[in-house]
Amino acid sequence: MADTSYDVVLLGSGPGGYVAAIRCAQLGLKTAIVERENLGGICLNWGCIPTKAMLRSAEIKHFMDHAASYGLKVAGEIEADLDAIVKRSRGVAKQLNHGVGHLMKKNKIAVHMGEGTLTGPTSLTVKGEKGEEKLSAKHVIVATGARARDLPFAPADGKRVWTYRHAMVPPEMPSKLLVIGSGAIGIEFASFYNDMGVDVTVVEMLDRIVPVEDADVSTFLEKNLKKQGMTIMTGAGVEDLKVGGKGVTAKIKDKAGKTETTEFSHVIVAIGIVPNTEDVGLEKLAEMDRGFIQIDDYGRTKSKGLWAIGDCTPGPWLAHKASHEGVTCAEAIAKELGNTDVHPHPLNRDAIPGCTYCHPQVASVGMTEAKAKEAGYDVKVGNFPFIGNGKAIALGEAEGFIKTVFDAKTGELLGAHMVGAEVTELIQGYTVGKTLETTEAELMQTVFPHPTLSEMMHESVLDAYGRALHY
Repeated sequence: MADTSYDVVLLGSGPGGYVAAIRCAQLGLKTAIVERENLGGICLNWGCIPTKAMLRSAEIKHFMDHAASYGLKVAGEIEADLDAIVKRSRGVAKQLNHGVGHLMKKNKIAVHMGEGTLTGPTSLTVKGEKGEEKLSAKHVIVATGARARDLPFAPADGKRVWTYRHAMVPPEMPSKLLVIGSGAIGIEFASFYNDMGVDVTVVEMLDRIVPVEDADVSTFLEKNLKKQGMTIMTGAGVEDLKVGGKGVTAKIKDKAGKTETTEFSHVIVAIGIVPNTEDVGLEKLAEMDRGFIQIDDYGRTKSKGLWAIGDCTPGPWLAHKASHEGVTCAEAIAKELGNTDVHPHPLNRDAIPGCTYCHPQVASVGMTEAKAKEAGYDVKVGNFPFIGNGKAIALGEAEGFIKTVFDAKTGELLGAHMVGAEVTELIQGYTVGKTLETTEAELMQTVFPHPTLSEMMHESVLDAYGRALHY
């Protein structure tokens, strides 16, 4: 059995783990990663990246279906080649997986492929193709991520009942699809398959879809998706699924308490995640809450030398949050090891943007209007519609709006909420603003280029103070 010592060992190579490893290496720390499946973790291989490749195919199909709106003629019917779409998506994931491998070599980070188990706060064993290895370190960072939560009465089988992983490599195109859950994952897959021509029904237990978003965004998105042909049931629940050879029978109770039985060809279950913290050796080493590792603002657990980041810790469960935590954690470790040139800062959870890549897109940062009022703020709210923006009209994407929420007393930007074309790219402007503690004054005085969608960001701020110019 080989015995290898490091300054830092990462357990998991997702967007938290591999970014933390690179930052550790940049800071001169001897670093290793332990990965049981694929470098890049779920995000790169089965989440953020390959889903966006599939959604890009859906977006192009959507535009081709509406080519006449742009003065273009398309000969014949547009057909989706599911195998080709999936092949392209997997190719994108493979390319980036290889890219992470290159980054590990470039930064001289040792990679141990296998199943890692903690034997103490700063030691672990790895069972892989090379047999069993024993690793020790001055510090260990757990970045084991999470997986899709199953329905207790109908676990995913990959044939008729799918998680997001199955939905990315479907054995066939559904004819009638049930999506359970309307968070980002559920709505993105509902949007993809709807654009592919599938009859899609979304069931959400809460009273509105994308429930973490501002209520105005939820209302707009629901109306828009229904207009695209989706069936959306809020305040509803799936009470039972019976899987057969040709489909799934779902028992659904609607918001009025009425129960109906409906046939679907396939079901996607998108009801949340379960942290990958079982059988890792954490039982006596870390404080746990519903399986999530409890940490301080820098990633420390209750055991000296043991840290945790990403989806195995409290939310929000987002790749960019995990990466940011990874950098913070790496710098805190370097400081403990004597590096006086680093100044780690805790994660500001109020400035973490959220993005949903359905059609239309959704993006937000900070408090919703309701949350701001609940927190006791006297608020000023601005709202600017896409129909008032020249670039949006020229793009043929004139549906949507940008909403901003300010503290009426100080002018602090409390939150921003968007729905419409390319808002996942726009939201970072407000995120930078929040990080810099920008007030309405700086945003009003900023020059936005014309013609761009970003001008709506300016107009929304102006509207909050009764100064909108173009609507």
